[in-house]
Amino acid sequence: MDTLLQQLINGLTLGAVYALVALGYTMVYGIIGLINFAHGEVVMIGTMVAFTVIVFLAGSGMPPLVILGIGLLVAVAACMVLGWALERIAYRPLRHAPRLTPLITAIGMSIVLQNVAMIIWGRNYITFPPMIHKEIYELGGASFTNVQVAIVCLAALVMLGLTYLVQRTRIGMAMRATAENQQVALLMGVDINRVIAMAFVIGSALGALAGCMVGSYYEIAHYQMGFMLGLKAFTAAVLGGIGNMAGAMAGGLLLGVIEALGAGYIGDLTGDFLGSHYQDIFAFIVLIIVLMFRPSGLFGERTGDRA
Repeated sequence: MDTLLQQLINGLTLGAVYALVALGYTMVYGIIGLINFAHGEVVMIGTMVAFTVIVFLAGSGMPPLVILGIGLLVAVAACMVLGWALERIAYRPLRHAPRLTPLITAIGMSIVLQNVAMIIWGRNYITFPPMIHKEIYELGGASFTNVQVAIVCLAALVMLGLTYLVQRTRIGMAMRATAENQQVALLMGVDINRVIAMAFVIGSALGALAGCMVGSYYEIAHYQMGFMLGLKAFTAAVLGGIGNMAGAMAGGLLLGVIEALGAGYIGDLTGDFLGSHYQDIFAFIVLIIVLMFRPSGLFGERTGDRA
């Protein structure tokens, strides 16, 4: 039971990060039907930018939380600009091209961003400076830190805020209208180019936040870190129902718990043949099972009809 509770706590922390990244995938797909496979690299760029700012300000004498906040804000701003540039330069000219063309472009942009990050920050793993003094709490034989609590609570607040934005604001109404039918939304006066760009910008901001959470939690960063994180978040989006925001949130949390439980029990299940470092296989096992038996996801795919 101690192991179960510990892995549930770890899974919720990991799942909160997956959910934030998955929202970036599902917002873009829900509006224009594009899988932005460069989104994982946007998350990585956010982590690297935050790292650079934090290291630069580390000797300034400012309070650590202030430095962390500035690093987060700069990373969010940088990723929002990057998301806007990706949509404007790489995807908008291909909006009416065959579906395979923007998909290949997205993979190409992913490789480009990885190589740019490698040139700027190098090939080696870099240590993310600890800005928060970790305090350990005990609960029923399991332990968790204040960093984990901060990640889960901040992710929950952001998800609630995003839900309010989409459901209760004019830009959210425009997003839902564009997702339903772009041509009708255009006739009703909706600037669909602005709406689509906004989806990329918001998704990129969420990715930057998730990247900073990963850096603060694991305290390491690497130019290839976005690849696996992006694939897992995409799996979470498919698990919940690609294009469905509530599904992306639930899918991320569920995938995090499944992966953590798998890492905790894989040794017992395989007679110690496999160790916890094989935990990545669970995400893709889940993806295969979902695609085989429920391709629309647990909550159902939600996309608008294309004119």
